[in-house]
Amino acid sequence: MKKNTLLILPIALAMLVLATIAGAATMQQQLINESTIEQVVKRGVLRVGMDIFQPWAMKDKNGKLIGFEIDVATRLAEDMGVKVEFVPTAWSGIIPALLTGKFDVIIGGMGITAKRGLKVNFSQPYDYSGMGIVAHKQVAAGFDSLEAFNKADVQIAVKLGTTAAAAAKKYLPNAQLRMFENETQAYQELRNGKVHAVVGSAPRPAYEAVDYPDSLFLPIEGTFTKEPIGFAMRKGDPDTLAYFNSWITTVQMEGWLQERHNYWFGTKNWKDQVE
Repeated sequence: MKKNTLLILPIALAMLVLATIAGAATMQQQLINESTIEQVVKRGVLRVGMDIFQPWAMKDKNGKLIGFEIDVATRLAEDMGVKVEFVPTAWSGIIPALLTGKFDVIIGGMGITAKRGLKVNFSQPYDYSGMGIVAHKQVAAGFDSLEAFNKADVQIAVKLGTTAAAAAKKYLPNAQLRMFENETQAYQELRNGKVHAVVGSAPRPAYEAVDYPDSLFLPIEGTFTKEPIGFAMRKGDPDTLAYFNSWITTVQMEGWLQERHNYWFGTKNWKDQVE
């Protein structure tokens, strides 16, 4: 009898382990099957990944986040009936942070590109941007075209991991690129005359030229690229993608997105709020 008991005990333990593993697998599958939208509604909070890009997202004098993307994400959360939580994240690591579940969606002026599309799903565009270039009057004296900066002795400052960096590599392959984790640092380096120019998302290059007319200028007018901007989310979640697309269509049709775009990109009425 004792012998039979000794034989049965390992079998019973093995079955218990298998049942536990199966239960964990079932729970994991349930989490996978639950869309991000469902998780957000249950949680009552929409977690948004973003980084500082003027005027997309920035801090006012009291440390509060303001900007076009802040308005967009706040309105989205309100329409979902949930609160919004912003998760500031270094741009160079923002997609990996999304994929590991640090937040639900990236709403941060992210350009839609084929390379990024291999890792995340993008919503339909809710805005458009492009790359501009602003230069130092003394360091880049006489530079009056984009081609003038495509030389081995020219230094261009860009923010790491951005489409500005990709555009600089593509259109100025011979120039030296200096990568900065923080966009403000790149512009400060330009003002100090340490680089020839900064390539960045519009309208900031133009704003810098207006704010510092004694030292900076625009070698070309407008932008030299154009790119669509979308929400980025994890793959395999069609319900979330459909919801975001429907929401974008709705606020576009009512004119709210255009009104917010005009305020943040067409005026500088917000300038006094920024630190």
